[in-house]
Amino acid sequence: MERARINGVELAYVLRGNGAPLVMIHGAQGDQSMFADLASVCAGNFRVLTFDQRGSGLSEKPDFDCSIAMLADDTAALMDQVGFSAANIIGVSMGGMIAQELALRHPGKVAALVLGCTTPGGPKEIRAQGNAFAAAYSLQPMSAEERGKALAEAVFSKGHLARHPEIVATMIEARRQRPIDPVALSHRMKALSVHDTYDRLPNITCPTLVITGRDDALISWENSRLLAERIPGAALEILDPAGHCFWLERPEDSRAAIVGFLSSKEG
Repeated sequence: MERARINGVELAYVLRGNGAPLVMIHGAQGDQSMFADLASVCAGNFRVLTFDQRGSGLSEKPDFDCSIAMLADDTAALMDQVGFSAANIIGVSMGGMIAQELALRHPGKVAALVLGCTTPGGPKEIRAQGNAFAAAYSLQPMSAEERGKALAEAVFSKGHLARHPEIVATMIEARRQRPIDPVALSHRMKALSVHDTYDRLPNITCPTLVITGRDDALISWENSRLLAERIPGAALEILDPAGHCFWLERPEDSRAAIVGFLSSKEG
């Protein structure tokens, strides 16, 4: 794990592998560890950068508001720090929102774009049914057991959890090892709540893959359809069945879709 001061905040990051630059951007309550398996596989073909955003994981957690645009600027500045003039970008969930802003604010930094389980936000967003989001992303203090269980039930499909009940214990242990700071999470959730790229999406000109799970209980899969319709030439991949964390639930299919797309754009 390395550290760099980016836009006044110390960020923790890891570089691995060789090849074309690839940056992975995690979600609201996650950190770079959520990409451990995917990053390891991609490192065979790419120079992979994963990092904990401000307010997340092992990075600094300043007690002031941030925005999706600020997090996109952090990403661009960290890319400069590690010598990536441009890179392939994978963003999932809130990380997909950041990736959209990165492509809009810093188009020269994005060679190709993968948007996973994410949304354009704003009034055109299609809201998921149920209370999974409220339960898993509560800003009230929660024990590791409570938050880990709620998050597992929100990000994996019911069928996958039934086949792999050990996931709940794994998520609980992850919250013990890297507790969620409710204050830092509140700043990130505020940024997420005002995200809206719908009208600007046609300005994204890089090759784009939009991918999600049809059983996503947090961000309706139909938002991926909206993204693919609004971004010129975007490809759409719906994994069925799969929940929010589709790359963990369907790792082989996800890797084939993502690596195949990125490899096809090389050169």
